[in-house]
Amino acid sequence: MKLGVGLYGNNGGHQIHRELSCHPLAKVVAIAGLDTDLLTPEQQADPDIRVYETLERMLDDKRAQLISLCSPVRALQADEAILCMSRGKHVYAEKPCALNERDIGRLLETAAATGRQFREMAGTAFEQPYLAIRELVKSGVIGEVVQVFAQKSYPYHDGRPQDEAVDGGLIGQNGIHAVRFIEHVAGVRIKRVTAAETRLGNPSAEGNLPMAAGLLMELANGGVASAVVNYLNQRGMGSWGNDHLRIFGTKGFVESTDGGTRTRLVVGDEDRGPLQLWEPERSYLDMYIDCLLGKSEMPLPLEDELHCTRVTVQAKQSAAGRIVNKETRGLFSETKE
Repeated sequence: MKLGVGLYGNNGGHQIHRELSCHPLAKVVAIAGLDTDLLTPEQQADPDIRVYETLERMLDDKRAQLISLCSPVRALQADEAILCMSRGKHVYAEKPCALNERDIGRLLETAAATGRQFREMAGTAFEQPYLAIRELVKSGVIGEVVQVFAQKSYPYHDGRPQDEAVDGGLIGQNGIHAVRFIEHVAGVRIKRVTAAETRLGNPSAEGNLPMAAGLLMELANGGVASAVVNYLNQRGMGSWGNDHLRIFGTKGFVESTDGGTRTRLVVGDEDRGPLQLWEPERSYLDMYIDCLLGKSEMPLPLEDELHCTRVTVQAKQSAAGRIVNKETRGLFSETKE
């Protein structure tokens, strides 16, 4: 018997219907807030997939054991996830799963109280080349991590909401990948974060969407990290994400540049060149399905998974009220751990 999955919304474009097409262990059984034209041909022809007008109606479907949320308004997604868990459903939520620390706490508390599993779509560290870098750092070959630089750059397009409550905004839905580079790939927890952001370059005359942000972080092991986050990637780059990651350790450094297409490892006097990406990527969704079916455990504790979201919330709070445009203001102030 396959795990039954209900899909709600497609805000962010990361709904999981394609991954579930002909999946050996799970299948779509219900949808709400999602155009049926987006489903695969096999799913469109499946008479067992029921279409509901609302999320609440879909939760009455006992076949739907897991709900995948790409909520139309991200600011409401935490409440919707809590509703799902209170109705006996497991949840897989688009990032960011919450826009404030109170809601992160409520998600953790509800999962514990209901016994339902909750996970964010947090598989950044298990895609290549980041999986190989994660394992290399864990092996100790570059020594203790001292400094990390992360960059996450997406292109701007007219479909990006000017209201960050709709999709989580620049730091929340984009910068979270850079934070995961630091915590889940480099393997060091972020202790404190400060941030500044700017709307400079926003082509909308009345646009409120920040176009670029800088994050400065203190790491729990005493090291430091920084992140460049923006909507300034150009189509000529040839990839959707202009992403970089450099991890400097006491014995060497490892890097991924140009959207993950180039890697390099240097240890002491030895340039070891590109990494060998022998290990296949691991789908975070597949890991979650295996976990729900009792086949394996998730690679990250839920607290560690959601700490990256917590850091983006703190970064956004740090930047709030200090948007840099034509006039330069004080840029950095500490936020709570």
